Amino acid sequence: MTGMRARRLIAAASVAALGVLSLTACGRTSPDVAAYVGDRTYSVDRVDAVYDDAQARYAEAVRQSAAQAGITPTAEQLRSSVTRQDVLNLLVSIELGKRIVAEQGLSVPDQVTPEQLAQQLQMPPQAEYAKLWAEWWDISQVLSQSLPPAQLSDESVMAVYQAIVKAGGIQPGLSVGQVRQLFGAGGFVRTASALSAALEAEADEVDLSVNPRYRPLGVPSWVNKGQELVFYALPYVESGSPVTDISTPEPVVTPAEQNAPVAS
Repeated sequence: MTGMRARRLIAAASVAALGVLSLTACGRTSPDVAAYVGDRTYSVDRVDAVYDDAQARYAEAVRQSAAQAGITPTAEQLRSSVTRQDVLNLLVSIELGKRIVAEQGLSVPDQVTPEQLAQQLQMPPQAEYAKLWAEWWDISQVLSQSLPPAQLSDESVMAVYQAIVKAGGIQPGLSVGQVRQLFGAGGFVRTASALSAALEAEADEVDLSVNPRYRPLGVPSWVNKGQELVFYALPYVESGSPVTDISTPEPVVTPAEQNAPVAS
């Protein structure tokens, strides 16, 4: 029995090693890469550049506003809530969205501007982060209108709910029944789930790979809450990726992808 178990372990290790060699040969294991989307590569430096720009412009805007009021902002007040994860979520979703738009022969009108989103995003419109959000907004709206609505399952409803909870936009601890009552007809969940499914399919098609430090990857989403918007991201790439941020590559694992909506 011991010998058989040892042989099985060796065989499993050999398969894993072959997977690692295959991935290394494909050149999709660089720790300097945040994500591979088909033939497109998004570097960690690219993510950092957008993030740093957002933080710098936000801090300057806060300083100017505080100076006019005669107060001195704290270090915490000078930091935007934007994260590097938020940045990569946008970059990858835009790329996947563009590919779907092209495949379906759709056109994306330039309707939403960074200036229109600046107040809701709490980000100066000059920031590249705000510009990326405006681009994604237009793409996601076109795709949402072209896709048939998805079924309103308990899983999709609670996935959206939990993502909004994480963003601090809704009361935690609600039951499925309470969430369904709160969401009403749930039209935005249906639309969002359809968009998520489309991005998930495209991610599989282009062999999307995400650096572990940027997982889970989510679709940038929003939902109306009175006069304000709650921005959140619902994960659709949880784990498993040829990209690694350590020197020794990990064996490939099939990505676990979940529905991720964009609500309007």
